Amino acid sequence: TRPEMRLGESSWVWQRYGMSIGGTQYAHGVTVHGDSSVTIDLNRTCTAYDAMVGVDDMTLGLGKVSFSVYADGVPLWRSGPVRGGESAVPVHVNLAGHHTVRLAVRPDSSFDSLTVADWAESKFTCS
Repeated sequence: TRPEMRLGESSWVWQRYGMSIGGTQYAHGVTVHGDSSVTIDLNRTCTAYDAMVGVDDMTLGLGKVSFSVYADGVPLWRSGPVRGGESAVPVHVNLAGHHTVRLAVRPDSSFDSLTVADWAESKFTCS
């Protein structure tokens, strides 16, 4: 009855309490590698997804990745390249009428595939 990650179809995910992007602390979120895809079944009526995305400060300013949000296979949002040390980028996606969400991170180069990327303050607005 609530959003649930498809474990068999998702990349490695670290659910965290306390993370830092661009020197700003965030209370919670999920951390993934720089080449990842996480699929979530909404399992109820949801209207929005919100997060702050960026390269985790544990990378010491290294890495460059792009973030994307898909709903039912349709691309709804994409960041430009985000570098380590930069401030987090806000995400707001309208999910009205959608059933699944895929959160994807793509590396800028092969060296960035292990970059530690965060979806901080990640939340769904559902009824």
